[in-house]
Amino acid sequence: MSCKINFWSFLFFSIFLVYTGVILLYSDYSVYLEVCLINLNSLVISYVAYIDWITLIFMGFVLFISSMIFKYTENYMEGDLNLKRFILLVVLFIFSMMLMIMSLNLVTILLGWDLLGLVSYILVIYYQNVKSFNAGMLTALSNRIGDASLLMSIALASSFGSWNFLFYLDFFNNDVLMSMLYSFMVLAALTKSAQIPFSSWLPAAMAAPTPVSSLVHSSTLVTAGVYLLIRIESGISSSVLFILLFISLLTMFMAGACANFEYDLKKIIALSTLSQLGMMIVILCLGGGDLAFFHLIMHALFKALLFMCAGMIIHSMGNCQDIRYMSGFTFSMPFTCTCMNISNFALCGLPFMSGFYSKDLIVEIFSLQVNSIVLYFLFYMSIGLTVSYSFRLSYYIFFGSNNLLSLNQIMEKGSPLMMKGMTGLVFFVIFMGSAMSWLIHVTPYFILLPLSMKLFTLNVVLLGGYLGYEFNNMSYFYTSKISQYHNISMFMGQMWNLPIMSSYLLNQKFLFMGKFYFKNFDQGWLEYYGSKGLFMLLFSNFNILQLNSLNHLKKILFFSLIMIIILSL
Repeated sequence: MSCKINFWSFLFFSIFLVYTGVILLYSDYSVYLEVCLINLNSLVISYVAYIDWITLIFMGFVLFISSMIFKYTENYMEGDLNLKRFILLVVLFIFSMMLMIMSLNLVTILLGWDLLGLVSYILVIYYQNVKSFNAGMLTALSNRIGDASLLMSIALASSFGSWNFLFYLDFFNNDVLMSMLYSFMVLAALTKSAQIPFSSWLPAAMAAPTPVSSLVHSSTLVTAGVYLLIRIESGISSSVLFILLFISLLTMFMAGACANFEYDLKKIIALSTLSQLGMMIVILCLGGGDLAFFHLIMHALFKALLFMCAGMIIHSMGNCQDIRYMSGFTFSMPFTCTCMNISNFALCGLPFMSGFYSKDLIVEIFSLQVNSIVLYFLFYMSIGLTVSYSFRLSYYIFFGSNNLLSLNQIMEKGSPLMMKGMTGLVFFVIFMGSAMSWLIHVTPYFILLPLSMKLFTLNVVLLGGYLGYEFNNMSYFYTSKISQYHNISMFMGQMWNLPIMSSYLLNQKFLFMGKFYFKNFDQGWLEYYGSKGLFMLLFSNFNILQLNSLNHLKKILFFSLIMIIILSL
């Protein structure tokens, strides 16, 4: 019953927020709310909320996707012993995202940021096994770098008299400390959005239950970094933006290439999220903050639906995630396959789906502004690889002979609530892109390109689809251990060895130092001169005093006898 209450309240509130956000957009109105919490002499601690059209529309989409996921969770987590705890954790996760979205104060952003990291760690280790624990530690420790960067930003902002970074956007280039402040904020955004070299935690976070993955990878945790960059875009210097452009393009290419060699269904979709996050940061670096936000909310819709469809397939297959065991689902799960195809089409940017309206605009603006052949090649290769792994995924799941075990029974009739949650999203994936493109872009973009560059995107998409088909036919080459493709597939499957570099290589020295200090200081000199030594000294002294207090009558009589003897002498 609690899930139903959350579903309807979240749904109606999300519709209200989106409607109010559109009104604020067209009236060019925003609300700056400052609430004083503590006022002691000259110390003032206040909560600052900034409410404009971006805040309200983003919150509305987060709540709408959350409402559908609550409906979906009733079936997916049915029979779980800790369902109420799971629901409360997801609600706390959504609340921490809301706290971050509304805040302009660095301290309150840090509270929401840290709460996101803490709850995500608890949800990643929800199934409580070794794999989940390792994934949770990798997720938490990678995000701690961003938390430390925000703490450094807070320390630097203390020199300027306020933690509200909106006041400093126009003074970015006037001060060295201000440049450092925004550089730390960019670093924090890179860790939360899992850009290179912090990409390894994103696929590892797939150890969480699928409803959590659907929420995390669509509209909450990973989008927090992009949202922060959208807020501080006007204050970032051109040199930092240029470096950020290279990092995000490399992340796009790496994620797309690695997804073509991956066989875990959820990891393929996670790498797809990583690629799309890179695309958002690319267009943000070119000055398209509104367009990055537009793609952010469109991506949230079709990526949530994609994870829901993946969860339905995994649920029906008895928690098997290997796409090599999946095939021929068009007959046994027609509705799920339809929804998955629609979300795949939106991801590839098929004309007139929701992803097309944002993705095609991003590609054309990139072609209009960038004149570097290296950047141009990387960007279009990444787009082609997106179509390639989407076609590969569809080929494995929908077509081909049945690769399942003989005792598996695949059906979707036993999951009506999961299908309702997916139905609520599928219409928005089809129509919301067109509607929001008319609502958000008050001033239309004017793009003038030659016909060859206009058609180049379509050619790359078709080439990517053909590449995905060829990957399927050549799969026996790069899975064979005697093949020349084996090393390439291993390298791609390990995400260019980023998990190894961000875990084994980095923590080896620190673990050795930790062991040395623990042995020689914590359990050595500090124990001798610290707690244990002090305890033993006090213990022995207290024993002597206790012995004296227990035998005081004997001692008084003994000393009295000695005094009498001395006096008599």
